[in-house]
Amino acid sequence: MGRPDTETKETGWYYLNAMPLSEYFAERFPALQIQDFRRLWMANSFSNAGSMMQNAALHWQIYDLTGSPLALGAMGIVRVLPIICFSLLAGTIADQSDRRKLLILTQSVMALIAITLGILTLTHHISVAGIYILSACGAAATAFNNPAYQALVPNLVGRERLQSAITLGSTGFQAATVIGPAMAGVVIGRLGTGWAYIINATTFIAPLIALALLTYRPEPRNPSEERPGFLESLKEGIAFVRSTPILWSTMSLDFVATFFASANSLLPVFARDILHVGAEGYGWLSAAPSVGSLTTAIALNFLPPIKNSGRALLWAVAGFGCATIGFGFVTTFAMAFIFLALTGATDMVSAVLRNTLRQMVTPDRMRGRMVSISMVFFMGGPQLGELEAGAVAKWFGPLFSVVSGGVATVLYTAYVAAAQPHLRRFRMEDHKMPD
Repeated sequence: MGRPDTETKETGWYYLNAMPLSEYFAERFPALQIQDFRRLWMANSFSNAGSMMQNAALHWQIYDLTGSPLALGAMGIVRVLPIICFSLLAGTIADQSDRRKLLILTQSVMALIAITLGILTLTHHISVAGIYILSACGAAATAFNNPAYQALVPNLVGRERLQSAITLGSTGFQAATVIGPAMAGVVIGRLGTGWAYIINATTFIAPLIALALLTYRPEPRNPSEERPGFLESLKEGIAFVRSTPILWSTMSLDFVATFFASANSLLPVFARDILHVGAEGYGWLSAAPSVGSLTTAIALNFLPPIKNSGRALLWAVAGFGCATIGFGFVTTFAMAFIFLALTGATDMVSAVLRNTLRQMVTPDRMRGRMVSISMVFFMGGPQLGELEAGAVAKWFGPLFSVVSGGVATVLYTAYVAAAQPHLRRFRMEDHKMPD
C-alpha cells in the first residue's frame, strides 16, 4: 500500500515522516520522556517476566506433587493471608518513608526467596509445606513492594503523563505475563522446575540497578511538621477510601470479579486432564490471558483516552465474566486459548481505567495507603478465588467451577451498575488530580 497524500496526526504517517522516530515515541508515549520512569519501567517489566514464570512453575509443581485441585486452591489462602496482615502497614510505611529504599529491600527479599525455591527443588528437598511457606514470604514482600511502587510512579511522571505511565506499566506487565508462563512451560519441560526459580532470581538484578540509578528524591520533610502515629495514619487512609465512593465501588467490583472468575488456578487441571496438552500446553494456556491483555494494552497506547470511563469499566468487567463462562465450556486447545485471551483483553481495559481513576482522585500523601487497601481487594480476590475455584472443582467439577464464577461476575457487575450511578457517570477528564 502506498502512503496517503494527506499526512495528518490522525493517520500516523505524520509522525513517521515529519519527525525522527525518537520524537514519534515521545509523542505517543509521553511517560517515556522521563528517564527515571523509563529505566524503572523497562527493568520492572523484565523482572515481572521472571516472576510470572515462577508463578506458573509453582502451580505446576504443586499439582505435580499432590494431583489435587484443592491443593492448588490452597495457594490462594497462602498468598492472601500475608497481604491481609501486612498491606495496611505497608501502605502506611510507603507514605512515611523513602519509597525507593523500600523497593530496594523488597526486591532483594523476593530474589532471595526465588533462589531458595530453586536450590530446594534442584536438591530434591522441596515439599508442599516448603512451597507454601516460601510463597507466603513472597506475598508478604509483595504487600510492601506494590504500594511503594505504585505510589512512586506519579512522583516520577506527574499528572500529565500519569495515564501514559499506567498504560505503559500495564503493557510491560502483560508482555511479561505472556513471556513468563510460556518460558515456564519450556524450562519445566526441558530443564526442570528448579531452574525456573533460579532464572527468576537473576531478573531482580535489573530493577535493583534501576532503583540505584534513580535521580528522583522525595522532598525533605519539615522537622517541625508533626507526623501522625501509625494508628492515626492507618485510620486516616481507611476513612479516605470509605468516604470516596468511586474508590469503594471499584474496589468491591474488583474483588468480586476476581474472586468468582478466577480460573487460572485450574489451568493445570484443564491442561492435563481435559485438553491433554502437557506442560508446554499448560505454559501457553497460562500465557493466553496476557496475549489478550498485551494486544489490548498496545492498542490503548495508540487510542485516545476513553471518555465515558466509568461506563467502559463496567462493560469491561462484564465482558471478563462472559469470557470466563466461554472458557468453562471449551473442548479444544484453540478455543481455550481464545477465551482466555478474551479474559485478558477485557481485564486490561478494566485495569487501566480503575488504576488511573484511583490515582486521579487520591492525593500523593495518601497514595501508599490507598494502594495498600486496594491490594486487599485486587490481590485478595484472585487468591481467595483460587481456594473457591479449587473447592468447587473438587465437589462439582472444573466446568461448573469456572462457569458459575463467570455468571456470578456478570450478575454482580449488573448490580453495581444499577446501584452505583456515580460510577456509571464518571468521566476522568472532569476531575483534577489532587496534590
